[in-house]
Amino acid sequence: MQLFSLKTMWHSTPTPILELGMRSQSLRSLGLKWAEKELSKHYTDCHDNLPPIVARFRVQSVINLLRSVDRAIADGRIGHRARRSIIEIFIGRFVMEDKERQDCFFKRHGFEPPSFLVMSPTKKCNLRCTGCYAGSSAQNAETLSYSVLQRVIREKTEQWGSHLTVLSGGEPLLYKSEGKDLFDVLQENQDNYFMAFTNGTLITRDVAEKVAQLGNLSLAISVEGWEKETDERRGKGVFSKILRSMEHLRAAGVPFGISTTPTRKNAEVILSDEFIDFFFKAQGAVYGWMFQYMPIGRSYKVDLMVTPEQRRWMAQKQVELIQRGLFYVDFWNGGPLTIGCISAGRPGGYFYIDWNGNIAPCTFFPYYIDNIYDIYGRQLDLSAVLQSKYFRAIRAWQCNYAYQQPPEKMQNLLVPCPYRDHYEEAYRIVQEHGARPMDEDAATAIKHETYRRKMIAMGKRYGEALNAVWQQQFCGLSRDDLKKGCGCHL
Repeated sequence: MQLFSLKTMWHSTPTPILELGMRSQSLRSLGLKWAEKELSKHYTDCHDNLPPIVARFRVQSVINLLRSVDRAIADGRIGHRARRSIIEIFIGRFVMEDKERQDCFFKRHGFEPPSFLVMSPTKKCNLRCTGCYAGSSAQNAETLSYSVLQRVIREKTEQWGSHLTVLSGGEPLLYKSEGKDLFDVLQENQDNYFMAFTNGTLITRDVAEKVAQLGNLSLAISVEGWEKETDERRGKGVFSKILRSMEHLRAAGVPFGISTTPTRKNAEVILSDEFIDFFFKAQGAVYGWMFQYMPIGRSYKVDLMVTPEQRRWMAQKQVELIQRGLFYVDFWNGGPLTIGCISAGRPGGYFYIDWNGNIAPCTFFPYYIDNIYDIYGRQLDLSAVLQSKYFRAIRAWQCNYAYQQPPEKMQNLLVPCPYRDHYEEAYRIVQEHGARPMDEDAATAIKHETYRRKMIAMGKRYGEALNAVWQQQFCGLSRDDLKKGCGCHL
C-alpha cells in the first residue's frame, strides 16, 4: 500500500469519524502505527534522489510530530475545534497536499508552486527585544492593509493549493487594519491552518478562548532560555507572562509550540535536557523551532552568532533530538529535513511579505525587488512574484547546491543558507539583480565591508565544522545498509 492510499482513505472518511478515532487512544495507536509504516515505505522507496539517511531523517521528523500531537490529544491539550482543523486542514490539505490545484499550477507555469507563505502583517510590537531582526517597537505603525492581506491568502490558496500560512512580526496579535484584526483573518480563511510567532505576552484567557473557538491557529511562543535569558533580551517579567499564556492555551485546548533564538550566549541552555523537559513535558509544547541569531536587525552583532564549535554540537544534538522522538527543529541545521534552502518560492518552500508589502526571499534575507502593492497595481497576481529574475537566481543556486542533485553530488545540507552560510552568493545575487534593502539595518549591512568579510569567513568556518557531521551522520550508509539495519539509529 502506498502513501496515496492513506490520502484516499483520509479524504473518503467523514471528519466526525476521523475525530472520533482521534479521541480513542486505541484507534489513535493503530492509526499511528499504520501511518508510520506507510510514511517509512514512502520515504525509503520513493526518494532515490536523496542520501538514504536524509530520507530516514525526514520521515522520522514527521513521525515525531504525529506522536507529539498524539500525546497532546491524550493529555487533553487539543480541543474539539483544533482537532477538526488538524484533521481537515493541516493533515487533509497541507500534509496530504492539494494536488489538483498544484497540478493546475504546474501545467500553467512549468514548475511546482511553493507550499506556504510567511507574512509579517504588522511591524508594531509591545516589546523591544535586543537584536530583533524586524527592529519592531510600539512606535512602528507600518501595517499591511487587510484587503491586500486577504487577497494574498486567497490567491496562494486557490492558485498554489497552499493551505498553510505563517505569521510573524512585529507582534501578530496587534494586527489591526480596516476595522479587522487577526481573528477576522482566521475566521475568513477557515481553509488555511495558521502558525503565528508571538512574544506570548498578550495571550489572555479571552484570547486563548477565541483561538480555541476558531481552531485553525497554533501559536509559537518566543523564549530565550530560562527567566534570566528571556527577561534579559525581552524585558523584565516577560518569562512569567509566557508561562501564564501557556497555562491559558492548555486550558483552552490550543496546541502551541516554542520558538528560540540560539546565540553564542544561550545555545547550551536552550538545548539542555532540563530546558527541553520543562517546555515539552511540563508546559506541553507540541513542537519547537530554533532560529539561530542572524546579525541583521537592531544593533546587529556578528560576534553574537553561535560559534562553529557550538553549531557542530547543535547539529549533533539535532540528530539526538530526532532519535528521541522530539520535533524541536533548527531552521539551519535542519537543512536535511527540507533538502536545503526553501526560500524564494522553491517547490515545498515559501517567500516572505512584510508590513510594507515588500517581498523578500526569506524572513532572514531582507532584500527585495517586488512589492505586493505594485504587483497588484500592475494588474498582476501573487504568482507573478515567482517569475522574477531575482527569485529565479536564488532557486537556481538552491538546485545546483543540493535540491536537484543526485546524492553523490549534493553539498552539505547542514549549511544550506545562501545568506548565513554562503554570504558571498547572497551578496552576488543581491548586487546582480539590484535588490533593495528592506530597512536601514539591511542597507548598512550590504554596504559594510567588515560585515561582508566577517559573514563570509563565518560561513566558511561553519562549513569546515559541519562537513564531518554531514559525512558521518548523513552520507555514510547505503540503502542496502539501511535495510540491514547497519548503524542507523533514526
